[in-house]
Amino acid sequence: MLSLDPKELTIPVLQKYLQNAIAPRPICFASTISKSGEENLAPFSFFNIFSSNPPIAIFSPAYSGRTGAPKDTLLNVLEVPECVINVVSYDMVQQTSLASSPFPKGTSEFKKAGFTSIPSELVKPPRVKESPVQLECKVIEVKELGKAGGAGNLVICEIVRIHISELVLNEAKQIDVNKIDLVARMGDNWYCRASGDALFEVEKPIMTIGIGYDQIPAEIRNSRILSGNNLGLLGSVEQLPPVDEIEAYKKTIKTFASKDEQHLFAKTLLEANKVKEAWMALL
Repeated sequence: MLSLDPKELTIPVLQKYLQNAIAPRPICFASTISKSGEENLAPFSFFNIFSSNPPIAIFSPAYSGRTGAPKDTLLNVLEVPECVINVVSYDMVQQTSLASSPFPKGTSEFKKAGFTSIPSELVKPPRVKESPVQLECKVIEVKELGKAGGAGNLVICEIVRIHISELVLNEAKQIDVNKIDLVARMGDNWYCRASGDALFEVEKPIMTIGIGYDQIPAEIRNSRILSGNNLGLLGSVEQLPPVDEIEAYKKTIKTFASKDEQHLFAKTLLEANKVKEAWMALL
């Protein structure tokens, strides 16, 4: 493996490695306002939620790697500790990118990028009408991580109001992951779109305890056919199928000419999420 000491890398090279490795990253499209009333709109991919009770989101406007100057967003939240976090869907990604241009201070990114500014209910900064979810936030702390170019500033926000477009809700009034059609940031100029074939489900083992990878027989665990994902599914079952069910199942399938053929058959079952049948084929 390529092993690197971050202290020996230039900031641009280090950031390139980090942004390509820590991805995809959700995008915080932050609207802020200065004490003189100037609105600002800028995207940040150093961003996530960190608590539900209280509801906390954090994003990080870094000092410019070229000039060391602070971003207008940072200056604004220090003056007026409020913001709106607008999520970014595929339909607005090009406009969002345009808003990241280094316009002179005082320029309205709403106008430059063609977004519609609408009033918030509890905070001074406006919302982006085109965003499918808008989070009004009170800034409870700004944590400076350094003073040099590239150093981040953690803007810790408490979410005080949530606005969700009816167009992205399902019948249960929950957000439909396909309808919201979010985008995320990769490294360099790359983004990814979280919809369609890019989405897949992995059931969380919250209410169940699987037998674990270590309890899979070595012959199966060391298979040259089954992948780590396949073995993870096998290890997720709470118990193995009963012997009588295994024997009955074996009568419904062909006899395998080799272990590889048996494992290939089990692999097709696992990829169809038929975990119990895969176990019965393997045992």
